[in-house]
Amino acid sequence: MTPRRFKQVDVFTDTPYLGNPLAVVLDGDGLDEAAMQRFARWTNLSETTFVLPPVDAQADYRLRIFTPGGELPFAGHPTLGSCHAWLQAGGQPREAGVIVQECQVGRVRIRRETGSQRLAFAAPALSRASLDAPLLAAVAGALGLTAAQILAAQRLDNGPVWLALLLDSPETVLRLVPDHLALKHLDVKVGVAAVYPIEDKPPLIARANREARAFGDRSHQAMAAAPGLEVRAFAAPIGIPEDPVTGSLQASLAQWLIAEGRMPERYVASQGVCLGRAGQVHIERDAQNQVWVGGESVSCIEGQARL
Repeated sequence: MTPRRFKQVDVFTDTPYLGNPLAVVLDGDGLDEAAMQRFARWTNLSETTFVLPPVDAQADYRLRIFTPGGELPFAGHPTLGSCHAWLQAGGQPREAGVIVQECQVGRVRIRRETGSQRLAFAAPALSRASLDAPLLAAVAGALGLTAAQILAAQRLDNGPVWLALLLDSPETVLRLVPDHLALKHLDVKVGVAAVYPIEDKPPLIARANREARAFGDRSHQAMAAAPGLEVRAFAAPIGIPEDPVTGSLQASLAQWLIAEGRMPERYVASQGVCLGRAGQVHIERDAQNQVWVGGESVSCIEGQARL
């Protein structure tokens, strides 16, 4: 076994232990797929990544992304967290201010936000389609939802595939108690979201700030921006009953909801409240109609992994 540089990064937060953790092996070259999968099962995090030399001449590095159950073609929080770790370890992009990641969906551009530590990735191309009525009914049943609580539904595919439901209120999202076994049998990953009315103060921000203070951290930054969207993600088929903060889902939700005029071109989404997290995802659609998905990352554990 070889000692390899390792970081455990918290993503979509600048406050340690309030985001979504990610294991990053910075020296993944020479590891086969079985070794990568074995380590991902051992970390037991939603994702573990391995940074490799690029094959694509236009990329700065190549990334392989594993859940405990298998490899993903793309995922958002591993993209931002791995880029953060790569830069922190001395990685130098070919182009100033823009990092190009190679993964199974191709090249993913990542930009450094001016005046902050925030990184943002360019959302990959999205395909979407309506859901069949029987499948939608089965998913609603597994979530304990009535038809009246579902405003819209889509199948969203930007590498990972999510069945996305837009619900009637953030309170409905936060009160869900899903039947994870039923979702696993349906073999679907489900994302739910709801829009905050402009005049409403989002619930549970105070609780998130109390939790940040309990860690002695910057509570005024833990939930610095009142969110416009509340999101939860359930991925029982890949061994993750509920994901704390999900970049791929947030990207596809943004592309769908902005395109249909349900969300503005710039907003902040909240995710992870029901797991005691305070994840914040910064969304922006630029003048070229490219959606960017951003968030802070912080390294919590640094050292070596023997692999």
